[in-house]
Amino acid sequence: MLEVLKQCGRELDEWPEDVRGELADAIARLERGHLLSMPLSRPMPSIGAGVHELRFRDRGGIYRVIYWFAGGGAIWLLHAFKKKSEKTPPQAIETAKERLRRIKQ
Repeated sequence: MLEVLKQCGRELDEWPEDVRGELADAIARLERGHLLSMPLSRPMPSIGAGVHELRFRDRGGIYRVIYWFAGGGAIWLLHAFKKKSEKTPPQAIETAKERLRRIKQ
């Protein structure tokens, strides 16, 4: 079951259509129980247990979605952003951590 935080949904609305299509394919695979690995997905333990990052690229840039396996088949999309540097921006990590804390309350 996919859950998308409102803020994350608004962030995704700004993405190019082709990248959103790739995201939809990746989410469908996750919902079928597939575990995705590099280069499409990587764990983000610095944010929390069960948190991962989906990775996409097109001519317009590099895009990331931070998601969380909540258990019971639930997948939460926490934060979506366009990456502008080699490393994941600290602000993106903090945003994902804060949103995860709010969900867990």
